[in-house]
Amino acid sequence: MHRSQEILSKPTWSVIRSLYKSMGMTDHDIDLPMIGIANAYSDLVPGHKHFRNLCEQVKYGILQNGGYPLEFGVIGACDGIANGHVGMKYMLPSREIIADSIECMVEGNHLDGLVLIGGCDKIVPGMLMAAARLEIPVAMVTGGPMLSGVCFDGRKSDNSSVAEAYSMLERKLIDERVYYELEDQSCPGVGSCSFLGTANSMACFTEALGMSLPGSALVPAVHAHRYRIAHDTGKAVMEMVRNTIHAKQIITKQSLENAFRLNLAIGGSTNLVLHTLAIAHAGSIPFTIHDIDRLSQETPILAKMYPASDRNIYDFDAAGGVPAVMNHLLPILHGEALTITGNSIEKIYRDIDGSIDSSVIRNLEKPYASMGGTAVLWGNLAPESAVTKPAAIDETMMRFYGPAKVFDSEEEANEAVLKNQIDPGTVLVIRYEGPKGGPGMREMARTMKLLVGAGLGKSVAVITDGRFSGSNNGCFVGHISPEASEGGPIAFVRDGDIIEIDIPSRRITFVVSQEDLDIRKRDWRSPKLDTSSPVLRKFASFASSASEGAIFRYPPRS
Repeated sequence: MHRSQEILSKPTWSVIRSLYKSMGMTDHDIDLPMIGIANAYSDLVPGHKHFRNLCEQVKYGILQNGGYPLEFGVIGACDGIANGHVGMKYMLPSREIIADSIECMVEGNHLDGLVLIGGCDKIVPGMLMAAARLEIPVAMVTGGPMLSGVCFDGRKSDNSSVAEAYSMLERKLIDERVYYELEDQSCPGVGSCSFLGTANSMACFTEALGMSLPGSALVPAVHAHRYRIAHDTGKAVMEMVRNTIHAKQIITKQSLENAFRLNLAIGGSTNLVLHTLAIAHAGSIPFTIHDIDRLSQETPILAKMYPASDRNIYDFDAAGGVPAVMNHLLPILHGEALTITGNSIEKIYRDIDGSIDSSVIRNLEKPYASMGGTAVLWGNLAPESAVTKPAAIDETMMRFYGPAKVFDSEEEANEAVLKNQIDPGTVLVIRYEGPKGGPGMREMARTMKLLVGAGLGKSVAVITDGRFSGSNNGCFVGHISPEASEGGPIAFVRDGDIIEIDIPSRRITFVVSQEDLDIRKRDWRSPKLDTSSPVLRKFASFASSASEGAIFRYPPRS
């Protein structure tokens, strides 16, 4: 008996059957497996604008394979639209809301299976967090990237190009005509931003995790094959129902390690550190920042694309994409890990051709680097860890030493960059932007883009208890823990203190005597939480350290 029949069998549950019949369903329909479709469609998100059509294809696949599809809506916000202003404070909190709302809908309605349709930064991890909690079949369709825009500054443009161009405009390096043409032509259609940011990194992660179909991660949003993928995912979830394959059987410590290794090998977004830890916590899987650190030191970089090189995600996909990298990584993966196809990672990827274009994707014998897609740093500035992305950092900046210029918000730092108040060799310290202090742990993406546009991308470093975008390059260190509002050492840094960033040694420190540090600690007071928003106050109250994924830590049950 299907799980849904526990609340739909006659005559006991006719009262619920009557409610379904009010929406036009027949007895035949009600007796089929009830498959939910969590659809994050929105007119506010370019990466989700096409989801109504994707959802129709998922429904056809479910119906053709013996299930009944039931669509419901899920919130989703665009990090790009929220970037650089107070809206970014709400992005990470939305991840928890997404996970909770999906769990509520699945359990409240006793669904037999679930298809997730998501694409952008916090939506995909929020959905996977929900999946990790559920003991039902769950499969995911990601939305695919948008196409690249016109060429600008030596590469095919994307949304991040406009952020870099603004700083050029302010310095009269380009004129308004060029700038507004870029605004018009950098984002030519729907889809997730066309670089290896968090959205596309999460799509690749989801495929490597086994939660989406092989080869599906980077098919462009506007291609017909994206719709075939959605249709086939609807069919696949019904096979999972028949074979009783649950999400908890797929999302395991082994599959999380596989997926994070893939992210390391392609130089994906540092935000996946937060999201992998959060997915593990949702599934009660023992996986910590120390596992991230271990994997990062064991996994070579096999592919580079923007922001780590001038190659783009289409070059990567054409060279074999996720399947080719997975084929190369098999010797260090958990090959037995299960996927939504019912097959193991080993069976799916062992016969894939990984050598289509070795100028884009390399093998284990000749990697771009032996390790370092992401790196975890430690030291007196980050006793509980910090995170950086060596794959997107110029070799000349792997060791960076300079005086601190301290800002207590992203806005203050951005204003200083635009006013030409930052000298080469400086380390910008942006604090009180952590999970609790922000609250919401904003991205310092705009700051980094302004520095690049100002010609300072290879001479100024940025460190923060906030986050960065997957589109950022240059010397940056985020997720510094403990955060400033919790009395972490970053709260005690002052202008002129020497900051030492040593990525090869995985160290981040600041030079201060114990006597001076004791005085600074004595004089410090945690700033009052400056928000009246119930959403942000709740997040500030329950969010854990970035070193734990900024997940909610509730009081223990008595």
